[in-house]
Amino acid sequence: MSEQHSHNTDEKSGNPVGAAIAVFVGTIGLVIGIMLLAQFAIGTRTLGAGLDKDKAEAAVKANIAPVVMIATSNPVDAAPATPAAAPVAAPVKVASGDSVYKAACAACHTAGVAGAPKTGDKSQWAPRMAQGKDTLYKHAIVGFQGKVGVMPAKGGNTALSDADVKAAVDFMLVSAK
Repeated sequence: MSEQHSHNTDEKSGNPVGAAIAVFVGTIGLVIGIMLLAQFAIGTRTLGAGLDKDKAEAAVKANIAPVVMIATSNPVDAAPATPAAAPVAAPVKVASGDSVYKAACAACHTAGVAGAPKTGDKSQWAPRMAQGKDTLYKHAIVGFQGKVGVMPAKGGNTALSDADVKAAVDFMLVSAK
């Protein structure tokens, strides 16, 4: 009779590395389970739940707020501005036509950029002068798209008052006569 020897390991001795991994994974699972149970029990399932809600909302708004605000518009969340009291009989200071021309008009009208009539060029200004000052004022204040070129509103400087723009137009008309 031949003896057959089995090389199988004894069922009681098992694999020690496998047992260590099983204990480690089980411990991690237990810790995660306890944490989830604790969060469920106290109702804090999101990050930052311990923060004051108003402070958290303010922080979010500050983070997503635009870097620069345009002075003529109100932010969406801002309360409507209360109108300031109008000054009583405050005189309107009009800049000189020459200073407005140098600051806002000369860049285009000196060189004839974008079809702008050159300052002092009678042949370019004559057809425009024939339309009348009121039309020239209107085109200079609100802007104009002509056959030859473009006039941006207030020469691109919307901070100018209508009176300032009119003074600059008058300055250019005098130079074209």
